[in-house]
Amino acid sequence: MKKYTVLVVGMGKRGMHHAAAFNANSRFVVTGICDVDQARLEAAAAKLGNPQMGTDAAALAQAVKPDVFCFCTLPHLRTPFIRAALDGGAKLIAFEKPVALTSAEVFGIRDLIRQAGVKAVVSHQHRYGVHYRKVKEIVASGALGRVHTVYGSAPGWMTHMLSHLIDYTCWFNDYAPAAWVMAQAAGGTKLADNHPSPDYLGGFVHFTNGVRGIYECGAGAPDQPEVAKWWGKNRMGAQGTNGFAEVLTNGGWRAVTESGGYQTGAGAMNYDLDMPPYIQEMADWLDDDAKVHPCNFDHACLGAEIMLALQRSVAEGGQVALPLTTATDEQALLNAKLAGQPVLVSCEQNRKEFGLG
Repeated sequence: MKKYTVLVVGMGKRGMHHAAAFNANSRFVVTGICDVDQARLEAAAAKLGNPQMGTDAAALAQAVKPDVFCFCTLPHLRTPFIRAALDGGAKLIAFEKPVALTSAEVFGIRDLIRQAGVKAVVSHQHRYGVHYRKVKEIVASGALGRVHTVYGSAPGWMTHMLSHLIDYTCWFNDYAPAAWVMAQAAGGTKLADNHPSPDYLGGFVHFTNGVRGIYECGAGAPDQPEVAKWWGKNRMGAQGTNGFAEVLTNGGWRAVTESGGYQTGAGAMNYDLDMPPYIQEMADWLDDDAKVHPCNFDHACLGAEIMLALQRSVAEGGQVALPLTTATDEQALLNAKLAGQPVLVSCEQNRKEFGLG
């Protein structure tokens, strides 16, 4: 079968996860890697079969003409790499969440990808964990009766974690579109972070099928004391008329159903287990247009608009209708609203992680 060539931009932790997983899959060959740090680039090349290296992603894409352009960079770097991928003739673009920091950039990226007719995937790969898949299986089986609520909470700040919470709960809800959102936030400590965020955001989403979404991210989000790893204290689930099912990123899954009683199982986020199927399904989609990748860009855009609408609600007050019809800079709105404000924490570990003394 055809081998697809790959260019990976960004040789940090996440970039190496992607590059190593592509390199281990027989359907792909890593032909180019890019990073602004030459020493890091050379160290990565030695582990990846010594592909062509470069510090300029656009130039390297023109040189190697990859089938897949994958970039793992900070969230303020999106549009230039999308353009580089398209100019290099990529058939599929894979990149890190969130889609972008502002609706203005989301709309621009979406236009570029749709006009070019290329495939795109956003890295919501936690869903491949056995515990996430088990919760989805229980929800899809009908064992919860009529699902009326999906929910997610994470102590990590918004730009790191909210995209994950929204995407997996939208998956539990079969990606029904959202009709409106309303939210509030507090604290400006993390607005200057490389993943700029309110210290705490909480909000509601009303989906068009009547399901309600409830989300919390940041210093005020509840602790999950049964989970040791702070970044793994994330809880996502669904409630229905006959029970509930939920997953903890580093704490397995649990459920109560009318017919099955209390059930529980193991599971924890593991890149070595989660990345291979995420990568393989890119090959499947490149082989066959009908085998759409579950982490496809259209799904990610539904979540991105929800996330950005929640931020608009924080800044402007009241409910925000979806889909969004105007583009703006939500980061500027948050800075004007929250800069200098304090946040109240839900537990002492959150205080420490947010550097609040």
